[in-house]
Amino acid sequence: MGSWYIYAIFALILLGFQRFLYKVSAERKCNTAWTTFSFMATVAILSSTLFLLLGESVSDITFLIFIALVNSGAFLVATITHIEALKHIPTSVAYPIIRLNAVVVVIFSIFYFKDRLSLYQGIGIVLALAVIVILALGINDNNTPKKNIRRGFIFVVIALFGGAAAAISSKFAASYTNKMAFIAVSYIASTLFSLGLRKKLETDEARKTHKDALIIGVIMGLINLAGYYSFLKALSTGPLSIIASITGMHFVISIILSALIYKEKLTLIRILGIFLTVLSIILLRI
Repeated sequence: MGSWYIYAIFALILLGFQRFLYKVSAERKCNTAWTTFSFMATVAILSSTLFLLLGESVSDITFLIFIALVNSGAFLVATITHIEALKHIPTSVAYPIIRLNAVVVVIFSIFYFKDRLSLYQGIGIVLALAVIVILALGINDNNTPKKNIRRGFIFVVIALFGGAAAAISSKFAASYTNKMAFIAVSYIASTLFSLGLRKKLETDEARKTHKDALIIGVIMGLINLAGYYSFLKALSTGPLSIIASITGMHFVISIILSALIYKEKLTLIRILGIFLTVLSIILLRI
């Protein structure tokens, strides 16, 4: 395989560590908006600075702004609902379902980019749908209130489709505009959006001091810039369906770290769900 595969692997590892920080933010009861704001602002500042230092140009400003705003809105919604979901349901349930946005991406690739659906990909999509049912059955333990389960799943579904929209718009950006400029504009918009939402996302459970949220957000931003740029580099020359499937496996890193650090219980049905999700993603890339 070409260099796009190496970039996809880098993105897989880096984004896995970044997504684990979502769990850290949720566990420390940080205000989601402030974590998101700090995260987005860090990437916006760094990418803008790098774009100016590199002295690169943009051929179509209108397209850049349009695709960046689409990506920004989708990614911001996915990020916020992702973190909020982790406050209500376990990581081992939330991450595998959210990562099934690879199915949405593959289906879009088939219809828009005319990718052919192989037998393995068809099986992968069926397995992916089965995972949702399996994990839904395994979430309801005696320690999780039904109200929290319902709310958590609503956030998960929104994060799933938001993530798919962000991945698809990233493919268009990687192919048709300057990557660093796209990152800069997208994250500047996300920073402004998240700042405007900070009051609405304030909860009684969230900490009133924002030090932890800001620190976690900065670390998240540093890791994300490297991971997301690697993702765009892969997309610029490689197929969307395969790259999205490879990077989609980063949730495994987050779940393993959550189990090791936060002692999250991995029941047999959740382990089965994780295994089938990984299997479905592997099948989707064949």
